[in-house]
Amino acid sequence: MQRRHMLRILGGGAIAAALPPLSGCSSDLPEDAIAAWRGPAAGVDLRRWVLAHAILAPHSHNLQSWLVDLREPDVITLRIDRTRLLPETDPYSRQMTMSQGTFLELLDQAARQRGHRAVLEPFPQGEWGPAGPDDRPSARVQLVADASVQPDPLFAQVFRRHTNRASYDGRPIDPAAVQALRDSVAGYPVQLGITGASDTAALQAHRDIALRAWRIELTTPRTLLESYRVLRVGPREIASHRDGLSINAPIVRAMVALGLFDRSQPSAPDSAAIRSQIDTFHESLQSTPAFFWLTSADNSRRTQLAAGRAYVRAQLAATAQGLSMHPLQQALQEYPEQAVPYAEIRSLLGASQPAQTVQMWARLGRGPAIGPAPRRGVQAHVVV
Repeated sequence: MQRRHMLRILGGGAIAAALPPLSGCSSDLPEDAIAAWRGPAAGVDLRRWVLAHAILAPHSHNLQSWLVDLREPDVITLRIDRTRLLPETDPYSRQMTMSQGTFLELLDQAARQRGHRAVLEPFPQGEWGPAGPDDRPSARVQLVADASVQPDPLFAQVFRRHTNRASYDGRPIDPAAVQALRDSVAGYPVQLGITGASDTAALQAHRDIALRAWRIELTTPRTLLESYRVLRVGPREIASHRDGLSINAPIVRAMVALGLFDRSQPSAPDSAAIRSQIDTFHESLQSTPAFFWLTSADNSRRTQLAAGRAYVRAQLAATAQGLSMHPLQQALQEYPEQAVPYAEIRSLLGASQPAQTVQMWARLGRGPAIGPAPRRGVQAHVVV
């Protein structure tokens, strides 16, 4: 990874460890874990061809909580896998609902590539309540052949789109790129904002809030453990799960094998491991030339779905412009310890009315080349 840190182990000795941010992935992942990024096989059924692209959508903690029912001909019924939620950091499943939306957007784009309209009905049996998802579907999608359907130019970026958490090169964002992002979400019920190099005070405010929110998540035991539970270390775990947060660095694998990295216990807030995470994140923030956000006038489940669709469209547009995005969800999370950063980011981004919601907040800039994140493959999502 980017740097090597010294982790103080067992109150005394030190060991050099290439420990990437917990929200990221190491490079050189097992081939089986990223096989989905090669695309669907020739001659595959239309619905599975479409789904093979939809499963490449971004998802919180890369949990891929998509369940698809194909028992109705020409229809894809999407549900959420309630065993793949984040109850500590996303207690109302707002981010998870957005992740259903990212899936639906790529599904729609893939259908267009094959000359079909995706007739999408959100929450056909009613929206989930504020407490979280239930068994009702998040969407019903009928694929209808239509020669008048036009392909979406953003589809060309589906296999190139990756969430890049590395440091960026600091160059300002070109106005044409900003306009491309704005154009990508036109017609969606969100307001897009970008702060760049011309407003240094605002940039620093974004960095300060993001860093304090990250520190809170890392030093709150139950929220840290939520990340540890989906942390996959080494090729065997990564290939077996093909989800979550992946680390393939040899030294970290050795630490796990030797019992020096216990994922069942939270790291101490003042430990070198936590301090190094905070320091690395601080460096990433300081390298960031712009911050991107999406706000909405309300926070209904339908709006959350639409915000997810808008976000992946903006990320695809950014990819086409040679830009990277890295979501900063910590300050947007609605658990008690984040109350202060949550209020601060709402104020900074102009979400002054109670119903207004900051649906997405992200770093924006030019990052180094990175590989894809693991994916479980279409069959893992199909309900039989």
